[in-house]
Amino acid sequence: MKSRMRSWVGSVVSCVKCSPFLEQQPLEPKGVEEGDSTTLEETRKPAGWKCVPYIIGNETFERVASTAITANFTVYLVKQFHMKQVAAANASNIFVGTTNFAPLLGAFLSDAYWGRFRTLAYACVASLVGMLFLTLISSIPQLHPPSCSESLEISGQCAGPSHEQIGILILALALLSLGAGGVRPCSLPFGVDQFDGDTEHGRRGLISFFNWYYCTSTAAVVVAMTAVVFVQDSVSWAIGFSIPTGLMALSTVLFFLGTRSYIYVPPGGSVFSGVAQVFIAAVRKRRLQLPAAEDAEAQEAQLYHGEIKKTKGTMRLPLTLQFRCLNKAAIKCEKDIKGDGSPVNPWRLCSVQQVEEVKCLLRIIPIWASGIVCFVALAQQWTFAALQSFTMDRHIGSHFQVPPGSFGIIALIALTLFIPIYDRLIVPIARSFTGIESGLTLLQRQGVGLAISVSSMVVAGLVEEKRRRSALTHGGAYGAAPLSAFWLAPQLILMGIAEAFNAVGQIEFYNRQFPEQMQSIAGSLFYCSLAGANYLSSILITVVQNTTGGEGRPGWLDNNINVGRVDYFYYLIAVMGAVNLLYFLVCAHFYRYKGTPEIKRQGAEI
Repeated sequence: MKSRMRSWVGSVVSCVKCSPFLEQQPLEPKGVEEGDSTTLEETRKPAGWKCVPYIIGNETFERVASTAITANFTVYLVKQFHMKQVAAANASNIFVGTTNFAPLLGAFLSDAYWGRFRTLAYACVASLVGMLFLTLISSIPQLHPPSCSESLEISGQCAGPSHEQIGILILALALLSLGAGGVRPCSLPFGVDQFDGDTEHGRRGLISFFNWYYCTSTAAVVVAMTAVVFVQDSVSWAIGFSIPTGLMALSTVLFFLGTRSYIYVPPGGSVFSGVAQVFIAAVRKRRLQLPAAEDAEAQEAQLYHGEIKKTKGTMRLPLTLQFRCLNKAAIKCEKDIKGDGSPVNPWRLCSVQQVEEVKCLLRIIPIWASGIVCFVALAQQWTFAALQSFTMDRHIGSHFQVPPGSFGIIALIALTLFIPIYDRLIVPIARSFTGIESGLTLLQRQGVGLAISVSSMVVAGLVEEKRRRSALTHGGAYGAAPLSAFWLAPQLILMGIAEAFNAVGQIEFYNRQFPEQMQSIAGSLFYCSLAGANYLSSILITVVQNTTGGEGRPGWLDNNINVGRVDYFYYLIAVMGAVNLLYFLVCAHFYRYKGTPEIKRQGAEI
């Protein structure tokens, strides 16, 4: 059986490698004579929304599939692989963390070597094969430990997995991480490639694309965490994994159906070497004198401008005075330039375009850091909201009781419903006042999200204070509050709206402000924010546990939520969020949007 599986996987990979579309060689367009250097990419116009169903369909089904795997993975390890809860949680955290950081590798390969289409193609196949392995693991008795009675499970006497079973499971998870590393950073930029940013119609279409992309992705997460997880828990693990596997297969088919409509942007080479070249060249020429800022003729004569790569949408960036020391990397010296106008040594002379692209990265990093705290607030809502609901009335009617882990979906539903309202109602109204196509600037949108996330934590603290008082009044330390668990809805709705502003704003900000050759890395940066928020949350919880309580006093995060003070913990995060908002406003004031001339100060616009 294993040999047949290896043969099948090998044939699939071979077919993908042999696909003519993966060569990314454009077809000869009609009307182009043989020998003409014009390519289809230079004559074909971006199809815009005609390509979007394939891309969003691919992303949506992939998101349902991947979320259905990760959302219930800890439970799967405990129930079917008979792992201890701590070991299962650690394994799950390692898998999720690796999956969130994998997009950095995928982004590098995409931007430097493969291009976005080829990276997405390989990633879809890797995810599909990984999910197929998981389905086989849950279906074939020889690939997982034998079933165990509930009494033996409670006593911890169930047989654990063999080394071979763990090895196959790790292989499946590695393929899933590799797949996520390719799909997550490339899917959105590949969709951006299909719009013409030089036309008003293309720019407006792109604004809607960002909103609908995130909306459908969130709706996919809601479906995965309700319907698919229910099948896994209540029906069968084999069927529960077969559903996301089938959806991933459909996602892959949808992606390849659009191959003749897509615009293919070729990779621009290693982006990291270009960044390093600017810093090294600037250090080597640190003793040279820059021409005066107001002397345009001297700048034109002494600085190397070079030629930018003629890829789709590439913007020539004007010279700016921010981080002026880096401009020395572009100072021309004797014997620095060849006869054809190219640098003799790119580690001694860089173009103004290269220098300004590095400055784009330096400007973005402080803004990116501010988004992590917003996701820290979101992470606490998911974990502690479930614990709060344990001691509240979760009934809908007299018979049905909402599972504690399902209340976080309120935030996702709020986000999914709010984005169309924002796109179709708020943006046109804001546009009429501001004159900005997107209604709000990229930074204003993020700032609104940060402010709402602070208010959500304040509301969460007030609700928790009310819940705790009610529980202690009606049942003491181990009592339950007669409050409906839907008192948690306001804080979750606010957090969903905050995510609609900040998270979608971050995605659009990275994709618009990153240099064109680094668009895939821009996509991976969002997932690095999520990973950073998870790690920061763990650190914050550990610090609070170690510094509160002691000497007979319970800590804020006591195992008994009625004894602890989770409301204080929420207020602490609110204070962190307020400080973070001030930090963001300072960064936004000094931020200069990509391509802004030196004389136009963008900081006041935020």
